Amino acid sequence: MKKKYGMVVDVDKCTGCYACFLACKDENCGEEFPGYTAAQPMTGQFWINLTEVERGTFPKIKLSHIPKLCAHCDKPGCMQMAENGAVYKRDDGIVIVDPVKAVGQKQIVNTCPHRVIFWNEEKQLPQKCDLCAHFLDQGFANPRCVEMCPTSALVFGDLNDPDSEVARLVAEKNPSSSHPEFGLKENVLYLNIPKKFVAGTVVIKETDRCAKDVEVVLKGNGVERRVETDVFGDFWFDGLENRTEYTLDIEAPGYKKISLVPDTLSDVNLGEIFLETEAEH
Repeated sequence: MKKKYGMVVDVDKCTGCYACFLACKDENCGEEFPGYTAAQPMTGQFWINLTEVERGTFPKIKLSHIPKLCAHCDKPGCMQMAENGAVYKRDDGIVIVDPVKAVGQKQIVNTCPHRVIFWNEEKQLPQKCDLCAHFLDQGFANPRCVEMCPTSALVFGDLNDPDSEVARLVAEKNPSSSHPEFGLKENVLYLNIPKKFVAGTVVIKETDRCAKDVEVVLKGNGVERRVETDVFGDFWFDGLENRTEYTLDIEAPGYKKISLVPDTLSDVNLGEIFLETEAEH
């Protein structure tokens, strides 16, 4: 079976260190690889870059970093608008912008809804990530960005090899495109793309102290999840669907049950939630 290269990006493992970004610049800036790509400019192009996503309100805030690069789609829009075969898909799935045939074809830049194709004004050339195809063809196992990732947030390999780590992740974790609505059948897939969260802090009203080990139950959208508050009385439910109404119940022996109905129009910080003893009125 032919190789089909792909990548799984685990957003939860990305720390925002920019090692992937720097490795890409180190490999491609000032270096031409005939038949693969012209040199990447030092500024203005980001063949892999990090999108920062900040969620919530103080003090319940989460910050995620999402590595973005060419998705090497099975149905690449850039190929449709390219003339004279200036963009083509290799047998191993890598989408290449030919550095000779693509000269002057600025229309290729605007065909990508992911916005990961860039225009080199000096060379009059569209450019993008090619998964370090020149590197792979020399027998190396990974593109430079994957080699340099210190947390293994980027996993690369042959999607057609069931024994490869990337194929196992696809089979077991069911990663998705960052924008499945585009319908391009991307081969760079993502785990743990940020969704909505509900969080809060449970406090004993009588003593004004944090309530530790209190069970909090969230139900809705066909799921039921349970957590216990930590030593600070905090609880989090992450990975929730957008624009969904949930029910949240807080129960502790000797205290009145609390029921709330958060709606994930945005990330929800419920703030301090006070437990009252059964005797209180």
